[in-house]
Amino acid sequence: MTCTDASMDTLRQSGDELADAVVATLFERGEVGTFNTLMRYVSTAGAPLPDGLPDVAREYLRATAVPPAWVDWGEMEKARLFFIDNNVHISTALSFASMPACYVVPHVAKLLSATHGLDYPSRRMAETGQFTVYLMQPDAFEAGGKFVPAAQKVRLLHASIRHHLRREGRWDVEALGAPICQEDMIGGQMFFSLLVLDSLHRLGIHMSVEGAEAYYYAWRVVGAMLGVDQDAVPKTLEEARQFLDLYMIRHMGPSPEGAHLTRQLIDLYEEVVPGTFFDPIVSALIRHLIGDTCADWLQVPRTAWDTVVKAAPSLLGVLETIEDRSPLGAWALDRLGHLTTIFELSSLTRGRVMHYAIPEQLKKDFGVSGTVPRTRRWTPPAPTVAP
Repeated sequence: MTCTDASMDTLRQSGDELADAVVATLFERGEVGTFNTLMRYVSTAGAPLPDGLPDVAREYLRATAVPPAWVDWGEMEKARLFFIDNNVHISTALSFASMPACYVVPHVAKLLSATHGLDYPSRRMAETGQFTVYLMQPDAFEAGGKFVPAAQKVRLLHASIRHHLRREGRWDVEALGAPICQEDMIGGQMFFSLLVLDSLHRLGIHMSVEGAEAYYYAWRVVGAMLGVDQDAVPKTLEEARQFLDLYMIRHMGPSPEGAHLTRQLIDLYEEVVPGTFFDPIVSALIRHLIGDTCADWLQVPRTAWDTVVKAAPSLLGVLETIEDRSPLGAWALDRLGHLTTIFELSSLTRGRVMHYAIPEQLKKDFGVSGTVPRTRRWTPPAPTVAP
C-alpha cells in the first residue's frame, strides 16, 4: 500500500457509516435516552439485548458483535503473550508517547479539548489502559468477554462526537475534515501500535520480530472493530511507518490545546508519583520518548532529569537480559510489571474498584506453556521520505 497526500485527503472526509447512521437515526428521532441506554448497555459479550431498542440499534449491536472473519487467532495469542511480557512498558509508552503524540496534532488536540467527557485526564488515561487490557485477555472475543462491548461503545462515542460537532457548527469540516475521520482513526491506530513499539525500542526493551508483528496485528483487529476502513490500513510495520511519517508531516505542530492537554497529563502523573523529588521524571520521560521538537511544541519543561532518563535503556537492557536468560527472573519481572500496571490504573481511578479488571493469572494460569520466541531481535522500520 502506498500512502499519498491525495489518498490521505480522501480519508479525511470519511467517518464510520454504520455507527454514524445509528447515532443520526436515534438523535433525529429524539431518542437520546435510547442512546444513553446503548452506552450503558452490558459490560460483557453475549448478554441479552435490553428491551425497547429500536431496530437500527439492534442491527448495529448484532453487526458489531463478532470479530472480522479474517482474524488469525494464532497471531492474537502471540500478541497476548507479548502484552503479558511487556505490560508495564506498554503502559508507559501509551501514557508518555502515544497520548502526547495525539496532542502534537493540533486538530486532534482541538477535538479532545472540545469534548466534555475528555476534560478529565485520569479517566482518559485509565480508559485507554483498560481498553488495552480488555483486548489482551484470553476471553476478549468470547461470551462473557469485555472487549467487544467496549469497542461497540467507543465506536458509538466517536459517532456521537462527529454528530454533535457538525450539528452545533463547532467543527470546520472544510478545513479540518470530518471529526474523527478515517485518516485520524488510522493515525490513532499507529500511535497505539507502531509508536508503542518504537518507544519500547527506545527504552531498550528486547522484542522479537514475531512479538512486535503480532502486537501490531492485534491493533489491526482493533481498528476493524472500531470501524476503520481495512482497505486503507497498512498491513505491515513497514507500511505503517510510511503512513505514520506522512500523517505526522501533514499535521503535527504546536497548539494551545496540545500544550494544555500535555500540562494536564504531566500534572496527573506527578500526583501519581509518590512525593515530589521524582516529579520531573514525568516530563523527562515524555521528552525522551517523543523527542525535543515535539516536546517543545507541547511546552514540556526541561529538567535535570532529562539526562538521567537517557540512562534508562541501559538499566532496562540489563533487566531484559536477566529475563531472557532466567525463567525465574522472567516470572519475577512479569509479576512486577503486572502489579505496577494494577497500581497505575488504581491510582488513575483514585483507588476505586476498576470496571476493567486486569487478570490475576500469569502465563501458566492461562494454560499456555510457551512464550513468544525471543529470536530475531526487532528494530523499528527506518523513517521514510514522504512523496
